[in-house]
Amino acid sequence: MPLTRRDFAKRSAAGAGIALTGSVGVLATAPGAVGRERAEQGPPETDGPTAPAGTRGDAPGYGPLIDDPAGILALPAGFTYEIITRAGVTKLESGEPTPSNHDGTAAFEGPRGATLLVNNHELKGPRAKWPHPVPLADGLVYDPAAAGGCTVVEVSRDGTHITERVGIAGTSTNCAGGRTPWGTWLTCEETEDKAGQNGMTKDHGYVFEVDPHDLRAARAPRPVKALGRYAHEAVVVDPRRGHLYLTEDADRPNGLLYRWTPPHAFRHGRGRLRVLADEAGVLAAFRCYDSGGRFVDDLSRATKTGTVYGVDWIEVPDRDARRTPVRKQFADGMITRARKLEGMWWADGGAYIVSSYARDESPVRHDGQVWFYDPRRRTLTLKVLLGTDPDPAEDGAFDGPDNITVSPYGGLIIAEDGEGVQHLFGATDDGRTYPIARNDLNIGTPEAPAYSEFTGPVFSPDGRTLFANIQEPGIMLAVRGPWGRQG
Repeated sequence: MPLTRRDFAKRSAAGAGIALTGSVGVLATAPGAVGRERAEQGPPETDGPTAPAGTRGDAPGYGPLIDDPAGILALPAGFTYEIITRAGVTKLESGEPTPSNHDGTAAFEGPRGATLLVNNHELKGPRAKWPHPVPLADGLVYDPAAAGGCTVVEVSRDGTHITERVGIAGTSTNCAGGRTPWGTWLTCEETEDKAGQNGMTKDHGYVFEVDPHDLRAARAPRPVKALGRYAHEAVVVDPRRGHLYLTEDADRPNGLLYRWTPPHAFRHGRGRLRVLADEAGVLAAFRCYDSGGRFVDDLSRATKTGTVYGVDWIEVPDRDARRTPVRKQFADGMITRARKLEGMWWADGGAYIVSSYARDESPVRHDGQVWFYDPRRRTLTLKVLLGTDPDPAEDGAFDGPDNITVSPYGGLIIAEDGEGVQHLFGATDDGRTYPIARNDLNIGTPEAPAYSEFTGPVFSPDGRTLFANIQEPGIMLAVRGPWGRQG
């Protein structure tokens, strides 16, 4: 049953555990990434952008970052890193070089204590454009003209043995994706290219399933068309209700948050998504209301952490975007939009969702938001807000959050895709941020330095190793050290 504007306003006014828009409270039962006790008490008051680490109370984090003599990764004292794969340098089992432009990543338990990592390669357009495209492995190719795809990396328990193989090839612009509860990876194409456009021979803009344990399951790749064709970014699965939530990284107009509801009696499991009918289930876009029942046109309207919106879902008319891109099928006032909807992660009974930044195309400017969607209450709560960084070339402030994961040590780990200096940083349940790593690999010049974004942060199943990527040229790193509870 839809959550109407009137229902949401009544619940808010009645104090039924929902904080008023613009306040600093959270739902009385809202899960926090750090701990139940703090979540139940509510976060400290914040007015405007999230305060950086150390500005109130005990500073979270692991201390200052130390420059890397090798010029790759700055880390706190006591932490170390190891290069797992590097584009054009390390080799696949086939002898071909590791593809470039590493992006979204998921970790799985492998055989004999190993860790399996499915690694997206965000390569857009024809293969000739890229020095190191994903190799066209026999039987694993969707469109032989496309350069992108995934590789599966296996790291032994002691980290001494590393192998890499193709998981899927012939896809385009594989940006983020999502890990499923049944142990597979959903890789997302962040493009809307159709056959005949940009050198492609098939339509793109879909989600594909990759099984890191059984590559035979990915033979003759088939897109999950039921999830729609648009500039996909990330996806999460609600393990209780079976819904899938998906972000769209697009503008002109800004992108949407989607929910896919499976057909009646459908049961998730390995390989079941790829055999769905193209129109199976219901794909819908979100529509938000504030506590007064007023429609919210864009998530950038929220300027205080703790802001809570009610959410309803509006069915997509043509999910395959045969004539009109999905986000353009809705008139103004029908749905809520957001610029740069990026990474997602399912934890604490809901979805953490990133809006990377907002500029002049949006009602209000910001340098990043992290939201939490509670499916039981059908509410969206602003957990982290980054104010506009006046000088991104200076180390210190964070901007442009992108890929995200929930840390086993509390809080969030966020990959920065902003301007200037790039970091992996943490965010506590009360919104404080702290540095974990800095990209020291200059891909520009000494006079005009440039640093690629971080992508794909994810912890190993045992929680001891944080894997993350530097997208360009394409490096997967394993970070180890004295991890500890953050709060």
